[in-house]
Amino acid sequence: MQQLLGNDVAVVGGGPAGLLAAQRLAEAGCRVHLYEAQATVGRKFLVAGHGGFNLSNAEDATAFSARYAARRADFTGFLSHFSPTDLRAWAADLGIATFVGTSGRVFPEARHKPADLLRAWVARLQRLGVQLHVRHRWLGFGPGGALHLRNEATGEQTTVRPAAALLALGGASWAKTGSDGAWRPELERIGVPVVPFAASNCGAEVAWSEFFRAKVGRQPLKNVAFSCGPATVRGEIMLTDYGLEGTPVYALTPQLRARLAAGGPATLHLHLKPDLSPAQLLEKLARRKTGKSVASFLQEALRLGPPVPTLLRELGPATFPATAAEAAALLSALPIPVTSLRPLDEAISTAGGVAWEALDEHLMLRARPGTFVAGEMLDWEAPTGGYLLQGCFSTGAWAARGLLQWLAANG
Repeated sequence: MQQLLGNDVAVVGGGPAGLLAAQRLAEAGCRVHLYEAQATVGRKFLVAGHGGFNLSNAEDATAFSARYAARRADFTGFLSHFSPTDLRAWAADLGIATFVGTSGRVFPEARHKPADLLRAWVARLQRLGVQLHVRHRWLGFGPGGALHLRNEATGEQTTVRPAAALLALGGASWAKTGSDGAWRPELERIGVPVVPFAASNCGAEVAWSEFFRAKVGRQPLKNVAFSCGPATVRGEIMLTDYGLEGTPVYALTPQLRARLAAGGPATLHLHLKPDLSPAQLLEKLARRKTGKSVASFLQEALRLGPPVPTLLRELGPATFPATAAEAAALLSALPIPVTSLRPLDEAISTAGGVAWEALDEHLMLRARPGTFVAGEMLDWEAPTGGYLLQGCFSTGAWAARGLLQWLAANG
């Protein structure tokens, strides 16, 4: 048993939520020990950065908090405590300037890579006195606030007893980065309810024909819109041999998941020309002349080249609609039946995690006073576009504040 000093606190998990919590706690005067199972901190942070390093979004506060759907009220508070503006100021303080892209997403300036930010961040933590213990895997709780850990390099097991602890162990996607959800049984053992994990922000599977797979392979569809029920998202998607990938599909995974879970049809409706008004689309389609092939007409009138004709053959009626009105209806809402979502480990993020009723308003576990939870461990989801990282940062800052208040109240 290693008895830490009176104001020593433990942060378990070296992702964005844990690292920011450690920084906030150290800046407040705590001696912070951060434990990470991987050989380095920020593994998922770096991997996520390879696909477009957007830290946050410049959307207004009301619309931003709405991105967290059922947890909107909670995130209104978290975001007011550590906002996108605060995040940009924090990055600037590390020497990483940011800008707002045309999509509203917040990016570091082009000369900065994810590793640059992480390197500057770790250096700041070390100057603050944060002790980083990598290759230390959390095994569970002991009595009196103790934490059981294993040194992955030596196999040696140790127990530490901090004044308070903050867990930021991630969700259950991208297990190779350490986000594997292995913490769930231990929390359930002490009576903490955990909502089962489910894939979020992931691809959708479609039962393409062999002809379609051979003909199309992997091709993009740009400037399109997808709808699932009343929800519509615009953007670019990728047709793949197993189905669909891309931001619009990712954003609609909650709706698809709910329909699949209910056993009902999970259908995406594809609008191939969302930039045109219904009247404009109808007017262009009315120009079709007898004898011109469908592929030639679509290319000439609407600039819809390959793979659209093959997609219409795969999913549409046996023959292209004869009337402009019927053609417009097809091109505005081409039904794509989704059979399933891609596997959990491929998902960018997960739904599910520590149930909100297990936490107080400071994100402290009711079953274990003095232990706080932040980041993707919590049961929330949001679309890509900066909302995921911002959510991790904001909950990390909020939980750190709660921990400091708990220490002050409990000596």
